[in-house]
Parts: sequence; structure tokens; C-alpha cells
Amino acid sequence: MHPIISALKHHKTAVALVALEIALTCAIVTNALFLIGDRLAAMRMVTGVADSELVWARATGLDLGQDTKAGGDIDADLAALRGMPGVESVAMTNSLPLSPNYWSMAVWRHPGDQKSALNNVVEYLGTPGMLRTLGISLSGGRDFLPQEYADYRPFDNKSAPPPTVAIVTRSLAGELWPGENPLGKTLWLDSDGKQAVQVVGVVDHLLNPSINKHQGVDRSLILPVARLIGGAYVLRVRPDMCAAVARDLPTALTRIDPARMVKANVYTDTIADYYHGDRAMVWLLLVVTSCLLALTALGVVGLSSFWVQQRTRSIGIRRAIGATRRDILRYFQFENLLIVSAGIVLGSLSAVGLNLWLMKHYELAHMPLAWLVSGAVVLWLLGQLAVLGPALRAAAVPPVVATRNV
Repeated sequence: MHPIISALKHHKTAVALVALEIALTCAIVTNALFLIGDRLAAMRMVTGVADSELVWARATGLDLGQDTKAGGDIDADLAALRGMPGVESVAMTNSLPLSPNYWSMAVWRHPGDQKSALNNVVEYLGTPGMLRTLGISLSGGRDFLPQEYADYRPFDNKSAPPPTVAIVTRSLAGELWPGENPLGKTLWLDSDGKQAVQVVGVVDHLLNPSINKHQGVDRSLILPVARLIGGAYVLRVRPDMCAAVARDLPTALTRIDPARMVKANVYTDTIADYYHGDRAMVWLLLVVTSCLLALTALGVVGLSSFWVQQRTRSIGIRRAIGATRRDILRYFQFENLLIVSAGIVLGSLSAVGLNLWLMKHYELAHMPLAWLVSGAVVLWLLGQLAVLGPALRAAAVPPVVATRNV
């Protein structure tokens, strides 16, 4: 240990520069790996619906995107869609997990008590057959009964009151009634929180249309509505028929009303579109991380090669007095380990600071300690691999070199 420390003291500037390079790499790579892991985990989240069996579509009018029908053709549309080959069931909903459009509202724990309101709760509205069509599985309670579907339109003051029953996600139930069984509990809706709604079912997983800090991941509820003007038609089809149904769906609807535009989507494509930015970020971070690691490795190789060249005579002397090739190899590997470890300590502190900054400005979660350990292991391995070539060359120096003039 002492000879190594003494040797490093004679190259303070070079050692400091390499340690700073490793510290910078550690701070960036650790957070990059954490971001990559975070995004990949998000992309693997269960939506709560039958992803590979869904096709959905919206119909809009040709005049400035307004709906041409006031609901009169919905029954005809549904009948036409049910008759398409490969279609097993059809329903309407205002939105789907990870789809572009959604509504959110306030849910009241106590009637008329503003302080008890829980804001930004995602509201899924569904017509009869919605749960079966989407493939939503209840972990408790029951589906809606036929008489519970209401003529409810949230943004129409003349509509009927909200339905008297709802299905909630486990996440929402946990915020409303922590540690309690939500079945049979009552929550309140409407602008003044005076419309009582009883929970009749619970679903463990149902992602929100948008995952963000306001609505969270799956804080939502489902309300039964009899009709849904301007909503999305959702079809559950055989997985091998999704592409064909999506292709033929616009034709089936425009036969009923030619004065509208219909866009059909395979739901797996909708999910892929939602995560397009995340995939691009993952690839960008992988490229940046790889380039940074490569540059760091080149720096270690260059410095180690320079030191080997400078110490050729001293290496020959050590060989002449009994040092084996393995001793020389271990010397350079341990020297590299000390430099890399110093950089990792400084880099870990910087990584924590960078993570705190990202948490404050970009809604990033707190980085677990495991990611710091992962970053340290990567850099330790990288340092040992980078120094291996120069160390092997040093170990190959013969003892006779000690007698030469270098």
C-alpha cells in the first residue's frame, strides 16, 4: 500500500484529473442508469385491460371537428360494430389507459366538506359491457347492474345526476379510506360534493390515460352511463383480427353516417405511441452513457500506459529482486482501484446532488441506494478492464531491463 501511495503522490495532477473524470462519469452514469430503469419499469406496468385484444375509434364531424350526431346513431353504430367479423363485444368509454383524452374531477370524502375533497381523480365513463369489453378484472365486489346505468354527462348542466354506484381502483380506495375495505363505502361527486356514490367494486390495476404527478398512476374510478356522446368505441376482438378490424372499422361507421371522420387504432399501437418519448430517452441515455464510459476507459488506458512507460526501469528492478508477473499485475490493478474508488466516492456524492436537482425540476423519484452501488460496480469493473492491458504489458517487462539505460 505505501509504495503505491508514494508513487501516486508524484503524479498528483494526473491522479486528480482521472479521479475527477471518474467522479463526473459516476454522477452522470448512476443517474442515467436510474432514469433508464425507471422508464423501463414504467413501460412494463400492467394497464389493467386486455391490451392485445382491443381496437378503438372515435368519430368526429367534418365541420371543425364537431360531432355531427347528437346520439341518435350510437345504437346503429354499436350494432354495426358487433356484426364485424372477429368482434366479441363492443362498448363505449370516454377514455382508455394511456390514451390521449381523459377527464378528471374532485372526489369528496364527506358531503359538502371542501377540506375533504381529493382533486385530480381520473373519471372513466362506460356504457353497458365496458368491463367485459376492456377485460377489466375486479378484485372485489361486482359489475354494474342494468338499472344502475345513468344518463349522465359531466359537462352538461341539464343532464341527470351522477350514477349512484362506482368501481374504484385500489390506489384511490387507499387514499380515501386507508386500511379499510372500500366495498360499500360512500363518496360524493358533483361540483359541491353532494351526490352520494356507493362503491360496488374494486379493481387492482387500471392505469390512467396520463401518468403524471397530478393524477398519479392509477387513481381513478369507473362510472356507469347509459349513453356516451362523443366517446370512444372500444371493440374486443380476437388478437389475430386486430389489424383487419381496425382497417375495416371506418368503413362500417361511415356507411351509417358519411358526414364524419373515423380514426381506428389498434390499442397496442396506442400504448407504443404513449411510450415513444420514453423509448427515445432510453436509447439516448444508453448512447450517452456508453460514450462516456468509453471515454473514461480510454482515459484510464492512456494514463496507465504512460505510467508503465515511465516506470519500465523500476518494474525491471522489482522483477530482478524477486517480484513475479502476478505481483506487478496486482500492483497496477490495486493502484487503479484506489484512484477509481476516490472518484466513485466523490461521484456518488455528486450523483445524490444531481438526483435531488432532478427531483425538484423534473418529477423524478428519489434514487434508491442500490443504483449508487450499481454505478460504483460498473466503474470498478470498467477501471479494472481498462487497466488490464497496460498492467499485462508491465507484467511482461523482463528483469534484464533493470540493467539497461532507459
